[in-house]
Amino acid sequence: CFLAAPDIPPLLGVERPGTGVPVFTSPETSARALARAAGYATWRRRPPGAVPDLDGLDADGARSVVEAFLDRSPQGGWLPATQVTEVLEAAGVHAVGTVEVDGADGAARAATALGFPVALKAAGPELVHKSDVGGICLGLAAEDDVRVAYRSMAAHIGERMTGGIVQQMAAPGLETIVGVVQDPLFGPLVMFGMGGTATELLGDRSFRILPVTDLDAAELVRSLRSSPLLFGYRGSPPVAVAKLEELLQRVARLAGAVPELAELDINPLIVSPEGAVAVDARMKVARLRPGPPPDLRQMR
Repeated sequence: CFLAAPDIPPLLGVERPGTGVPVFTSPETSARALARAAGYATWRRRPPGAVPDLDGLDADGARSVVEAFLDRSPQGGWLPATQVTEVLEAAGVHAVGTVEVDGADGAARAATALGFPVALKAAGPELVHKSDVGGICLGLAAEDDVRVAYRSMAAHIGERMTGGIVQQMAAPGLETIVGVVQDPLFGPLVMFGMGGTATELLGDRSFRILPVTDLDAAELVRSLRSSPLLFGYRGSPPVAVAKLEELLQRVARLAGAVPELAELDINPLIVSPEGAVAVDARMKVARLRPGPPPDLRQMR
């Protein structure tokens, strides 16, 4: 590090790539560069981890649901809620019971079949963030409550609401988000973060490229600023971290087995001491171009 000494760098060979000595004009930049080099060396020394076998993962079943949708809609799009649940269940990701309805009476019957209390959510291709438009009612305990909630919701939202979704209420727990996005270079990325309505505001999330090993999943769970909430924070019980890590690996395997999976958002994924359950999920599928080279993960 040479401060105000422009004649020194040429003497150290910095103009000959690969043979020179790194030269910095301030101690701050040199410290940052050294920290990056040390971090990279630590990453190189870490164990590679393993991609474990997962019971109950039906990749063919998930692909059949997606292929059937693309046969009907070659341009792709957002899967209906019940088909999203089918794909998640095929991957071994447990989701709350879900029934699509098209009216107040149908919603009441679905609620009775699922068992009270239930949640009612508005459905429609334009309704991405339902809570922003008053499209969610929780803890409905009787058929009349469901009918009133449906009619009120339809009157408030208008033509954008083309139907509804009735779901079982999930047990209390910590709201997280799990998803998949497509990167032009790296292909599918698995995302994990704190969920709920404030997920975009907080921006507390991390990503991993495929394949996601057991070590990757463990690091992903622990990489958030708010990760201490998962392990018991200020007297709260720790959640089932091992099951959460397995769920992340299942989502990664799903993304690898179904390349047409353009986008997936499970928000919220409720995690508790008993396990993890998907409460709300969106899944977009499309005919995608071939992904990155299969040996990309091996590059150093």
